[in-house]
Amino acid sequence: MTRVRPGDLLDGFMIGETLHSGGMAELFRVTYEGGRVDPGFSMVMKVPRMGGGEGAENLVGFEVELQMLQALQGPHVPRLVAAGDMARVPYIVMEYVPGRTLQQLLDELAPGTRAPPETVAKWGRELALAAHSLHLQNAVHLDLKPANAIMRPDGRCVLVDFGLSWHAHYPDLLAEEMRVAIGSPAWIAPEQVVGVRGDPRSDVFAIGVILYELATGELPFGVPSTTGGLRQRLWMDPTPPRARDASVPPWLQEIVLRCLEPEAAQRYASAAHLAMDLAHPSQVRVGERGLRTERTSWRTHLKRWIRAAGLHYRPSPRPVQRIDEVPIVMVAVPHEGATDATLYSLREAVKRSLGIRPGARLACVTVVAPGNPVASGSIDEAELHRHHMEQLRQWSRGIDLEGHQVSCHVLQDTDVSRALLAYARTNEVSLVVVGAPTHGLAMRRIVPTVPARIANEAPCSVLLVKQREPFQLLAGAQGA
Repeated sequence: MTRVRPGDLLDGFMIGETLHSGGMAELFRVTYEGGRVDPGFSMVMKVPRMGGGEGAENLVGFEVELQMLQALQGPHVPRLVAAGDMARVPYIVMEYVPGRTLQQLLDELAPGTRAPPETVAKWGRELALAAHSLHLQNAVHLDLKPANAIMRPDGRCVLVDFGLSWHAHYPDLLAEEMRVAIGSPAWIAPEQVVGVRGDPRSDVFAIGVILYELATGELPFGVPSTTGGLRQRLWMDPTPPRARDASVPPWLQEIVLRCLEPEAAQRYASAAHLAMDLAHPSQVRVGERGLRTERTSWRTHLKRWIRAAGLHYRPSPRPVQRIDEVPIVMVAVPHEGATDATLYSLREAVKRSLGIRPGARLACVTVVAPGNPVASGSIDEAELHRHHMEQLRQWSRGIDLEGHQVSCHVLQDTDVSRALLAYARTNEVSLVVVGAPTHGLAMRRIVPTVPARIANEAPCSVLLVKQREPFQLLAGAQGA
């Protein structure tokens, strides 16, 4: 096998400086040679190590990464440019992503210091959104770690190194080749240890490991080197972050430990749910998990150990199917000028939507224009915000929220539809429930354009609710 070196010319690519030389592959900067049209971005060539004692997993991982980059698209993955002949010189040329990896950001922290909780939440949210973008394309990364997450200068996260990944539309080459735990020991999820691949909640677990390290400077499970050490995470939970560092806020520990639950069903239902909590820390419901300073009891570990003994490989539903089962439902609740019929109709529509989606999360949103008349007089901005938050909470009390997470959000904007659309896009909302009534007296003249614009521009499904008076429904029932 020909060895690629800086200065070589390979299939029209001029090999530049070496960016990275690892155990499985080498990375080189490359440019086009011979006047070919520039793609408009810098490029990098990845060449797997072959020969000289390297394992077959290098080649299998290369094949997996190539098929993943061909299938994936969007701002959270590098763009594929070209691929080399497997029989001659295998390589992948892709977009060079500017920025720093989370590992570099970790290494840049001064000894003994931690990233502020707000920064941890910001990085974690971008990582969760990037993972969710893969899950929406029926793919699971399965090797998320700080070195494989690049933070662009604009703050967005780009995922790299898909050699251990899984896609619902392609054969699982790694699972066909080996029936052992596949992944990086420090970040591998419990179900991966027993051979379960394709569950998007495995990526949620890995994000939890990353958040734990960002918050405490330590890995929750160390770096086990044996199968027995890996299997311990099937029943053991880590030392609570607040036991390592009392400055870790309870809301952050609640998020981290929920990600690290041994059973996938006890974690966040999707990466989008995780991203929403990281974006709105004040909305996180902190329970015993967030206040814990000791590990769970040995009795709990024993019960988990007994359950783990019976775990075996089983296929996972497609990621998109899992996401569809646990959507984020957003309801736009008018803060004034709304009739009882409006509020009643919206509440009934939300009840139906949640009733057919057992794992759904509800976000109640209202939009307040700056300088709203309610804010006049002695009510300051903070009091105004609390006033509208309490209105949202009272409205939501009429909904059976058993098994559903709910959060309330007050947005400020002079353009109601713009604010609602931005919220839906930012938080990966799956369904918007909106009514025909006004969102304030100032908007009464243009009410028809608000739901119409949302229906036309929303990145998801929209349920437009037509109001009906409660007594009209009752009269209709009596007549029947």
